[in-house]
Amino acid sequence: MDPRLIQSFRQFQRVVTREVGALQGDFLDRGRPFAASRLLWEIGEGDVEIAALRSRLGLDSGYASRLLRALESEGLVEVGPSPVDARARVVRRTAAGDDEAARLDEASDEATGVLLSGLDADDQRALDAAARTVTHLLTRPHISVEEIDPASPEAVWCVQQYYAELQEMFDAGYDPAKAVAVGVEDLTEPRGAFYAVRLHGQPIGCGGVTLPPGEPAFLKRMWVAPSARGLGVGAMILDALEARARESGATTVRLDTNSTLGPACRMYEARGYLQVPDFNGEPHADRWYAKGLQRQAPAASSSAS
Repeated sequence: MDPRLIQSFRQFQRVVTREVGALQGDFLDRGRPFAASRLLWEIGEGDVEIAALRSRLGLDSGYASRLLRALESEGLVEVGPSPVDARARVVRRTAAGDDEAARLDEASDEATGVLLSGLDADDQRALDAAARTVTHLLTRPHISVEEIDPASPEAVWCVQQYYAELQEMFDAGYDPAKAVAVGVEDLTEPRGAFYAVRLHGQPIGCGGVTLPPGEPAFLKRMWVAPSARGLGVGAMILDALEARARESGATTVRLDTNSTLGPACRMYEARGYLQVPDFNGEPHADRWYAKGLQRQAPAASSSAS
């Protein structure tokens, strides 16, 4: 390893921890150190297994237990047995914990605003680009894409998050019952496939593809968690779905979407999808896309002469 790279990264760590206030015992003036606030952020909504939480953050059991006890004493979390696995323990945020997480977000945004106010517009853009690059590079090794059962609890949860987000974004709401029917069987081999994307073992995205014989493949239910956007997860999902479509013999892949989902539309177009006429009458869509799938050339073979 280049010693200059090691030194540069060491300096980076020291500068960032100082600038974001991670060294202060009263992080963001909320009365607790950074580690406790970070743990509260990571718990999110609903139950999370403590073992998974420790693994995700790289914390040893003793330290994690002390942090959780401190949050519990503040009335911000509740710890108890898992409702689905008697051997596991879970933690969830209380209503007060949800409120505190929101306050931490507000305080973090204000602190970031103060930090950026000392930079001109060009430097702000440069810092934004650098931060996105560092986040992407350091997160990528912990992201995985795996085909799963579309009827599994993990798949159902992802699709529910997808529906809830569309309900919030669309002016007329989103009613799954009115959408073009794509059942579990349509996303199960050999008729299709469904993929989950995980970060540190936790689902952050999903996507499915139907594979009708002799017809274009159809992409459906592509979703990326808001917290994971900007990490290239959408491209990973498309890569997996297009590869599966290509393996099935499909020469074209199609999808429907809505112009309200601007970033998604831009991603499709950047990856070679072209707008086409309505091909399925999806009531929630106002854009339809298609893309030709090129055959991957077989690896060249070599022999000794």
